[in-house]
Amino acid sequence: MKRRTFVMSGLAPAVLAACGGGSENALLSASETAADVPGAGIGHLQGTVRDAVMAMRRAVQHMDENVSYNGGYVWDYLPDLSRTWGEMEAKRTMCWIQPPGTPSVGHALIDAFHASGDPVIYAAARRTALALVAAQHPAGGWNYIHDFAGEASLKDWYETIGRNGWRLEEFQHYYGNATFDDAGTAVASQVLLRMYLEKRDKRFEEPLNKAIQFVLDAQFKGGIADGGWPQRFPAVNGTAEMPAPNPEQIPDTPGVRQGMEDGDYTRHVTFNDDVAGENIKFLLMCVVSLGRTDLIEPVQRAMQCLKRLQYREGAQSGWGLQHLAAPAADGRPAGAPAGARSYEPRSLATHTTQTNIQQLFNYFRLTGDRHYLDGVPSAIDWLASVPLSDEAKAQNPLIRTRTHPTFVELGTNKALFVHRYGSNIHNGAYYVDYSHLDTPSHYSAGRNIDIAGLRKTYAQLMAMTEAQIADMVARSPLKATTPRALPRYFSLREVDFADLFAGSVMASPTVSEAAAQSVINDLGDKNYWLTALSAATNRYIGDGPSTPYTGTAYQSKHVGDRYDTSPYDPADPPLDGNYTPQPKPQGISTTGFVSNLGKLIAYVAPVKA
Repeated sequence: MKRRTFVMSGLAPAVLAACGGGSENALLSASETAADVPGAGIGHLQGTVRDAVMAMRRAVQHMDENVSYNGGYVWDYLPDLSRTWGEMEAKRTMCWIQPPGTPSVGHALIDAFHASGDPVIYAAARRTALALVAAQHPAGGWNYIHDFAGEASLKDWYETIGRNGWRLEEFQHYYGNATFDDAGTAVASQVLLRMYLEKRDKRFEEPLNKAIQFVLDAQFKGGIADGGWPQRFPAVNGTAEMPAPNPEQIPDTPGVRQGMEDGDYTRHVTFNDDVAGENIKFLLMCVVSLGRTDLIEPVQRAMQCLKRLQYREGAQSGWGLQHLAAPAADGRPAGAPAGARSYEPRSLATHTTQTNIQQLFNYFRLTGDRHYLDGVPSAIDWLASVPLSDEAKAQNPLIRTRTHPTFVELGTNKALFVHRYGSNIHNGAYYVDYSHLDTPSHYSAGRNIDIAGLRKTYAQLMAMTEAQIADMVARSPLKATTPRALPRYFSLREVDFADLFAGSVMASPTVSEAAAQSVINDLGDKNYWLTALSAATNRYIGDGPSTPYTGTAYQSKHVGDRYDTSPYDPADPPLDGNYTPQPKPQGISTTGFVSNLGKLIAYVAPVKA
């Protein structure tokens, strides 16, 4: 099949002479030179456009040669690379798979190549994709993180930094498998798909096929959970309970619950972070671009699973973060809402319900089947019935601007609120009750639910004529009969279901010459952009004390005492534990890199609607 070509809105791809990369970074072979890339150089480019293309190359080279480790990225770096962070502090030998880590940078590099045609940028993109290949679990998916120094080094990280991140329970145990959480596997899979499509490079064909097979292998087969996905796969002996030291500090009041109510939540059907939506979207990308019509059946099973698992008892109608894949020992049936982490109680989740309603809208658009909308009115009505009280918003500044509680108790329809006591994971724990006061800042007790927007979209879809529906379905990726190109850019905004329909154009944002010049000026001679990093962390100094802490300094903060390795805003630290407010550190951020590179991409080679 022909390599995909891209219309550059009147601007031919800029081709720059291959250079740089160092011996360990040089990925262009002797036969893969500028002659392999469409275009005829950049001599015809002038002014800010030429400067923007050159700035893209310089920024990419610096990230590839100096910041990355074997082509892999974490999230944030001090300029001298003495400390690095993903969602937690990372070893220099690590890469992070969770966005905005390695796959996010990979998408941006592919986009920059599409805009510039620069083989040096392509070499950096391929090196990052090869880092993802190296990080791929043998089963075909990805863990949150990978350590190029080997499994022993990764386990050491889990036993030290990971173990002491009080609020980051997913990092306190080394599973040794892969995860769908936070779209890491989905986005890494997208990068491999795009790299394979560029030149049909055999080095990406087998890893891509493994990633596709991983999604299929992990999908539940049979029963009410058929078509859904667990949070982690393959199944391993996971964490069934979090420690609850000093349990006498848990209040003895009505409704108090503590701990992981349904054991190892990673084996349940998960809707957290839109796992089903992300996996379906990746499979549809493969249908569209590879002609893999065999993937339509698992997509349909996944859509049916989400619809089937809607919880409808009495006035309640919605979804939890997790649903049981098998019957529970206490008699609850498979498909019932389940608890997850110790601060994610068994309940209905308002934000997850909103997301799943929006997915049902997508499934109707994909199929034209009105049955996908059957449960929507009751779910919207339920959401409308459980707003946050005015009293709760007035008394808790952390939820003052939110519309709904995050969790609602099954059966009673009462809002549930999470709390914690202690100062670190070794002397403290989480519990749940009905009090809206003193909730943690790191996991919001409230969410913004757009009831009016949901009702409006539902009404618009129900008002569609049969002719309109037929036209919509004819363009659906489920009806793709021959492979076609994916959207040109993935890093300027998230590619969504609508962008995969035949005839859709994913337009890029408009970037003025002045805005592009500002980005170029900010890059300067240093060849990287500095930004205020999102968080700071305490260095690992050992396990924290288990002696009771009876104060309240840490109950509503992102971090505990100095033994807690959880990230926090240094300008807003706890009022205890020898903290003093500090400005956020300046550093190199993958989020900033992707954003600034995206502005230059959209300026140099915009996609017009």
